[in-house]
Amino acid sequence: MACVCEVCGKKSAVGNSVAHRGKAKYLGGVGTKVTGIARRQFKPNLQKVHVTTANGTHKTMRVCTQCIRSGAITKKIHNIPFKLAKPGGGNSLPLEVVGSRQ
Repeated sequence: MACVCEVCGKKSAVGNSVAHRGKAKYLGGVGTKVTGIARRQFKPNLQKVHVTTANGTHKTMRVCTQCIRSGAITKKIHNIPFKLAKPGGGNSLPLEVVGSRQ
């Protein structure tokens, strides 16, 4: 499976890994030197997310964190949120009987 975001298409990018040695001048040294440059890959931060699609079905997708944070997807709701009972409609007994201790 490719390392690609299914929403925005972000994929791996290549760059350099630069190795340094020495003590910085502002710390009293003679300065840092570059001792090696090697090629490396920068990979996107992909997460498996349960997503609700446009037609209402649920699907697992590999999405980058930027798309999750920006709201480009709608996450699946696993449980219905807790709801409080409506005032006055919860008990079958009158409020005087429920609240009094005789």
